[in-house]
Amino acid sequence: MEKRVEHLVKWLKDKIDEAGAKGALVGISGGIDSAVVAYLIKRAFPENSLGVLLPINKKVEDQPDALAVVENTGLDYVGIELTKSYEETYETIEEELRNKGDWNEENAQLRGANLQARLRMSTLYTVAQNYGYLVVGTDNAAEDYTGYFTKYGDGGVDLVPLIHMRKEEVREMARYLGVTDTVVTKKPSAELWEGQSDEEEMGISYDAIDAYLRGEQISAEDEETLRSLHSKSEHKRQVPAGPPKFEEE
Repeated sequence: MEKRVEHLVKWLKDKIDEAGAKGALVGISGGIDSAVVAYLIKRAFPENSLGVLLPINKKVEDQPDALAVVENTGLDYVGIELTKSYEETYETIEEELRNKGDWNEENAQLRGANLQARLRMSTLYTVAQNYGYLVVGTDNAAEDYTGYFTKYGDGGVDLVPLIHMRKEEVREMARYLGVTDTVVTKKPSAELWEGQSDEEEMGISYDAIDAYLRGEQISAEDEETLRSLHSKSEHKRQVPAGPPKFEEE
């Protein structure tokens, strides 16, 4: 694990140096993935790394796990509450679509959650540009395979150091780095809404996804769910699609 951490720290240094950037930042949610990335960027750039807390519908001080991460790592941080920005944007969109008669109530909650992720992405890039930093993402191998991220939201980043790591490997690295047990053992949640759970929303456990990614056999039901998630999210893992180049005859 020590060698793996050193490998990622060196990679972060090399990529940020290649880009001519000064350092790195990460959005810290209080979850295990962002906690691990926080520890990694602090190691890579002790004086030029930043954690960004971006609460919506709560205060910065109401995020104890996220605050514990920045305190335990000694990471510099800034808290930016986005509740007002989110509410104004969402309400404006809803009002105009209702006026047009096209508002769809069926998936309104999910649309709101994705807007939150994209608002956070825009904020991270604005802050990063202020410092001359790159934005480091938190997606792991399980999330990448299933497409469990918001396109141009939490998926909109410059670097993804955990992309080849299964959830179990992220937990192992978290313990090695000294992430608190409350963060390591908490139920995975993107906190898209109150009581939201990653595994309930996906319809499959991280343990099953990890087993599949290790090449092991899983139940037929889980495999069908996983293949469906992977197929439907293929567009998220590609650059924007364009038509074949037109060649004049």
